[in-house]
Amino acid sequence: MKSILIKNVKLVNPRGTGGELDILMAEGRIVKLSPAIDAGEGMEVIDGRGLMAAPGFVDVHVHFRDPGQTHKEDIFTGAKAAAKGGVTTVVLMANTVPAVDNEETLAYVLEKGRQTGINVLSCTTVTKGMKGEELCDLEGLKAAGAAGFTDDGKPIMNEALVREAMERAAALGLPISFHEEDPAFIDGPGFNRGAASEHFGIGGADRQAEISMIERDIKLALETGAVIDIQHISTKEGVELVRQARKKSGKIHAEATPHHFSLTEKDAIVHGVMAKMNPPLRTEEDRLAIIEGLKDGTIDMIATDHAPHAAAEKAKGIKEAPSGITGLETSFALGITKLVEPGYLSLETLIERMSCGPAEVYGLNTGVIREGGPADLVLFDPDEKWIFDDHASKSSNSPFAGSELKGRVKCTVWGGKVVYSNM
Repeated sequence: MKSILIKNVKLVNPRGTGGELDILMAEGRIVKLSPAIDAGEGMEVIDGRGLMAAPGFVDVHVHFRDPGQTHKEDIFTGAKAAAKGGVTTVVLMANTVPAVDNEETLAYVLEKGRQTGINVLSCTTVTKGMKGEELCDLEGLKAAGAAGFTDDGKPIMNEALVREAMERAAALGLPISFHEEDPAFIDGPGFNRGAASEHFGIGGADRQAEISMIERDIKLALETGAVIDIQHISTKEGVELVRQARKKSGKIHAEATPHHFSLTEKDAIVHGVMAKMNPPLRTEEDRLAIIEGLKDGTIDMIATDHAPHAAAEKAKGIKEAPSGITGLETSFALGITKLVEPGYLSLETLIERMSCGPAEVYGLNTGVIREGGPADLVLFDPDEKWIFDDHASKSSNSPFAGSELKGRVKCTVWGGKVVYSNM
């Protein structure tokens, strides 16, 4: 493997050495960080003048639709979309067809992931077939390489089953992630019960659907000692519940998606099915509460919930179209545009929420650039403006299509290899 030397770059490295540095990589590792490294014979030299470098981003909530729905996305195209967005590690959700609830399907996903240009990990489901009735063989699935457990896409309503799942996940030392939407409070998913649901003439998803489930799962987590991830948080009340819980336990974690910190239900009215998602976009007050949670560390991860759908599926109309949007290619730029540029977060905090924060929750040896560590990093121009008008994903279901964004990934390196370049 050819050595790579990145010259004249500013390193933003929240939990490691930063500043104006050269970065030498070889054999998949960071060999040296120093203000001036001479290029040796045969080295590939990348001039990073005017650019910044950061640890490769870690997205712990993505859907690659493989197996079973590869007309939407597959593991190869999903990995390309990730690399284009500066993401070097993904954790796949398990709601494929069939679901990743057994060792054979997990092996298929992980083997295909090893053939891509990034680190592809996968959760498995908590319950068999995502039916919420019987727990999977969590112990056997960990041994087979599961990164964690989740029935993402469906809430698990059986409290006794959730408690047992948490106890077993805690014993295994793996996180268990929760989609927090009680269907009893939802009459037409994808849009907030309020201005958006009234506009579209549907019942919508009441905020209590999320609040009640977060209350339950935090209570169980505190009792069992499980590491839990409250996925794609959308309500101010949910943020506050997590804030108070994190004062009691460092094992409570939460994600925010770029769409939930960027948009509100007013945008859902404008974009229609392209802004239909579960949980839905809510109010400006909720959006600002999510941002405050990211700022103070209540929400310690930014994760996209990258959810590709074919154009024909999204064209079915407000009630029939599936929920979800793509996100891997725009997540970092939205962080700069919607969080850093307005002064809500520092660039360093944004990068922490996208790299070492999620890596720590999942126990991954990445998210920090350090000598001897993995050569996973991203080069970017924080000031470049660009239009999101092309995509590496198979699908293009995004309310940000055609939008001008600030902050552009220029080069992504994983395992010491350039896997994406726009230099």
